[in-house]
Amino acid sequence: MPSKSTGIPETYDIAIIGGGSGGYAAARTAARLGLRTVVIDGAQELGGLCILRGCMPSKTLIESANRFLTIRRAKEFGLKANDIGVEPDAIIERKRKLIAEFAEYRSGQLQDGRFDLIRGTAKFIDAHSIEVSPIDDSATQTVTARAFVIATGSRIFVPPVDGLIETGFLTSDDVLDRKEVPDSIIVLGGGAIALEMAHYHEGLGKKVTVIQRSNQLLSDMDPDIAEATRAALEKRGMTIYCGTQILSAARTPGGMKTITFAHHGSEVTVEAEEILVALGRQPATEGLALDSAGVRTEGAQVITGKTMATSQPHIFAAGDVCGPFEIVHVAINQGEIAARNIGRLLQTEANDHEEIDYRLKLYGIFTEPQVAIVGLSEVDAAKQGRDIISASYPFDDHGKSMVHAETEGFVKLIADPETKELLGGAVVGPQATELIHEIVVALYFRAKAGELAIIPHYHPTLSEIWTYPAEDLADM
Repeated sequence: MPSKSTGIPETYDIAIIGGGSGGYAAARTAARLGLRTVVIDGAQELGGLCILRGCMPSKTLIESANRFLTIRRAKEFGLKANDIGVEPDAIIERKRKLIAEFAEYRSGQLQDGRFDLIRGTAKFIDAHSIEVSPIDDSATQTVTARAFVIATGSRIFVPPVDGLIETGFLTSDDVLDRKEVPDSIIVLGGGAIALEMAHYHEGLGKKVTVIQRSNQLLSDMDPDIAEATRAALEKRGMTIYCGTQILSAARTPGGMKTITFAHHGSEVTVEAEEILVALGRQPATEGLALDSAGVRTEGAQVITGKTMATSQPHIFAAGDVCGPFEIVHVAINQGEIAARNIGRLLQTEANDHEEIDYRLKLYGIFTEPQVAIVGLSEVDAAKQGRDIISASYPFDDHGKSMVHAETEGFVKLIADPETKELLGGAVVGPQATELIHEIVVALYFRAKAGELAIIPHYHPTLSEIWTYPAEDLADM
């Protein structure tokens, strides 16, 4: 029954904190199950990280860089492209127009009446109650629920580097709405966001220096993938340092910005017009008062099991706030599973909760060349003590790649040595984020290497490259 003073039900079945990809997925699933549902979102603009500051805006900017990079290479294809240039204002305006459309659509979904929406920030009072501070500064509200989903996403991590604050720096949020593109930039980090932003700037013809703490780019991926990516980016003209310790940031008398870091026993100083901090993100749990609800965390991360339940059996989490992968389709899957398990908990009191399956974990990086992986990696297999076989094939020996003049990188397949079932795949090369989906389908249906090898592939296409490592694995 609604409260007479606020119109809010005395108790919801499920309260979802955060209206991004994971939170919205949980809300629509809960509504479909007939659960009384409320979403609490404290952002000034509805849409979530992916739409507003992540996947969609970054790929929109990157597409402009891709087109310009192609134009820069016109001579290779017997073409003339004179007086080419970059119009950052137009790039950003195109991005703003597209993102406004995406955000408007998501805002409409959140306000279409299937569930309640409260615009405000939440903190737990106890395990069944939250206090909501509305974004319009009106009086706080108390919302109670039988179950919760925490889906507050993540925020940019800024390291405590001496002089960095005083020197000034950009984050990916800044780049995505900045109408000035510096002629030179230092990128701190070697993960997906860092490399995509590095690609964006270099694609527009700017000087890029990448400084990575780990001994390889893409520190969680197989070394051969990291090395092929580094080689290709360096060939384009980027300067890349791995295995570093960042010591300090400063400004020169001429107004340039510098980073000093330890590298192979020496101190190195590099300078550029701007510094971009892209050293990852951390869960956005500050202010939630999770300890008041008895929710266990490690640092800022909410700890969940495969059912997406936290240490409190009626409180679940989804998305970046709990990990283990900061990927939109994973967040959506987690949100849906959390809501379905809450439905089981509230409606049937059953303990047969659904568990998430990360077997098909899929990851893509929109650099040039692109990087994409799915399933088991060689690093994962080694950690698990699992025997595998693998085979790869390079793009520089593949006809369609040569026609495209996109010959950097390779494809790789991983299989079980006894059954030859495909367990994983990886691509560094042209259209990697598209090519990988053939292997996603193969893994989903637990195909064997020999089965993939005999599937017809049109010639000449990029996708037929998969048949070569598949044949090799089948013959092992």
